[in-house]
Amino acid sequence: MTVAQRYGEGHRIMVTGGAGFVGSHLVDALLARGATVVAVDNFITGAKDNVAHLADQPRFTLVEADVCEPLPRDLDALRDRFDAIMHFASPASPTDFGLLPVEILRVGSVATLNLLERAVADGARFLMASTSEAYGDPRVHPQPETYWGNVNPIGLRSVYDESKRFSEAATMAYHRYRDADVGIVRIFNTYGSRMRADDGRAIPTFIRQAMRGEPITVHGTGAQTRSICYVSDLVDGILALLDSYEVGPVNCGTEHELTMRELAETIVRLTGSTSQVVYTERGADDPEMRRPDLTRARTLLGYEPAVSVEDGLRRTIAYFASRV
Repeated sequence: MTVAQRYGEGHRIMVTGGAGFVGSHLVDALLARGATVVAVDNFITGAKDNVAHLADQPRFTLVEADVCEPLPRDLDALRDRFDAIMHFASPASPTDFGLLPVEILRVGSVATLNLLERAVADGARFLMASTSEAYGDPRVHPQPETYWGNVNPIGLRSVYDESKRFSEAATMAYHRYRDADVGIVRIFNTYGSRMRADDGRAIPTFIRQAMRGEPITVHGTGAQTRSICYVSDLVDGILALLDSYEVGPVNCGTEHELTMRELAETIVRLTGSTSQVVYTERGADDPEMRRPDLTRARTLLGYEPAVSVEDGLRRTIAYFASRV
């Protein structure tokens, strides 16, 4: 099945974290549909460069604001009602977990509640970006949405894992008791252009090291796996959920599962680097494996990711090469 487009021309859509990695790609896709888009970002991890190409786009407005605070209604861009509110604001890399723990907790709790209130007031569809981190270090593989997860609630990663789990609970509470039109997408490991080179995630780190001819630092033995999804495939899935009437949660990602060692070796090959892979201490609560069960996404949304690992990595390498 294919979900009919529900949002586009004539609709006003807010994207929080709209100057971030995933958020900025969502903004592009919504504008391509003809929607009017307001991106809200405090630039704690987002970057104005990610949306600089939209400076002359009349249907786009960038608002610098912290969504943990009530959004100012006196701004023209925020005064009128929205047809959809997409909550994608949150630092999301392992480096951020140690540097911005309170900010992560607040954007997953206070900001989520603020935005749900606005969605109810506007009669807007609320789409919440959750994460595969909700499954923690899983004991079920691949991970279906029915799996409750294996999360350490006081570990270093817990600020992100638990903030997203709280966001899901809040979203469902507003759906059940405030009749909010909501959708929850659980995002698996995603990569592509506009990632921060220094954000601590494996792909930008490996690419940066390979381009410099530095050792590729793989945590642990490198046998742990991830399923990596190119950002355009993720955006397609997110928009399908937005257009649908599904609540979710719905997994979104790919089944391209590979070990961290294989990922490092592939990046070395694609960059033509002379870098050698070296192994370092593995972080606490680092998941052993990660792959989404996409049955629900395929059945309900007609979702089918299309970009191969090598194609996506080549595009991402080209992006980072252009930024050097």
